[in-house]
Amino acid sequence: MRLESMAFLEALANVPSPSGYEQRAAKLYREYTQSFADQVSTDVHGNVVAVLNAGAPMKIMLTAHMDEIGFIVHYIDEAGLLYISGIGGHDSVIPLGQRVWVHGTERVPGVVGSKAIHLLDEDERKKKPKLTDLWVDVGATSRQQAEAVIQLGDVITYQYEFQTLMGDRATARGFDNKAGLFIVAEALRNLSQEGGLEAGVGVYAVASVQEEIGSRGARTAAFRIAPQTGLAVDVGHAIDYPGVTKERYGRLDIGKGPSIARGPNTNPKVFALLTEAARAEGIPVQVSVFPSATPTDANAMQLNRDGMAVGLLGVAIRYMHTPCELLSLEDLQHCARLMAAYCRRVTVDTDFTPQLDFGRSV
Repeated sequence: MRLESMAFLEALANVPSPSGYEQRAAKLYREYTQSFADQVSTDVHGNVVAVLNAGAPMKIMLTAHMDEIGFIVHYIDEAGLLYISGIGGHDSVIPLGQRVWVHGTERVPGVVGSKAIHLLDEDERKKKPKLTDLWVDVGATSRQQAEAVIQLGDVITYQYEFQTLMGDRATARGFDNKAGLFIVAEALRNLSQEGGLEAGVGVYAVASVQEEIGSRGARTAAFRIAPQTGLAVDVGHAIDYPGVTKERYGRLDIGKGPSIARGPNTNPKVFALLTEAARAEGIPVQVSVFPSATPTDANAMQLNRDGMAVGLLGVAIRYMHTPCELLSLEDLQHCARLMAAYCRRVTVDTDFTPQLDFGRSV
């Protein structure tokens, strides 16, 4: 991976951006894409859109959400302890004993506190803790001291940052879905710098907001852009570690290429173009099956206006919605190449109406 791209990925993974508080990630995305996009704008919802060939009659929307899970302060008690609610989906076991950053008027370090195991009775030890049983201790000794730098509604993230591991693996707190955002930006850069996009095709690369609480940004961005087709990219659960079975979940391995979703949320023509592109470009891919709507931006995109021809790309990660999500850096690069290759295969005359002659998958 080129040095500038790696630096961008690391910065994205590290920047705090819980749902509704994505401004820092948005700034990074704007700064990175403005050097190769024809235009970059931010809407009232907070979505950032980088465009190639604005005004072209065929519009492709590439989307990844830039929000991450986190916590929000909903109460400060007289002792200066912060009580929190989750933003996005949390396993309440994970926060116990973690160090966090409280993003107030300044960044304040804290720890997630709970009753010590020695003080739990027998019944309490058998139960999974609830977020309501936890608090954040920033060392304040009074509400007044805490409120000097922290207000209700300030957000909290874990004190974990990007780190490379053995081989091409890396871990970070925010790969869901900063990894996808990196892919969208790199696909747009590829199209801009290497060409191949038909003159009548425009690409709208969207950094969307608030996916973790209902794909709200993708819905409003899609309405504004009104594209005929689009690709969303998000992380998917790797099924390559103990305790999960392929018989139940299907197969998705880290390091074996991006996934292409197949099912009702995926337009058959889009799926065919993606698989054809993968074969032609020599990009390893996997197929992920979804029998219904997916919990991604692809669902909001598909239902836009009178319908959008949508595809969903994925990158396998382990330990989703924890502070140590893990993925393959090579998978990211393959996914960006595939996204760009799809855009090059779309023409102003491409018909996305479902037919019976789109061929077989890879």
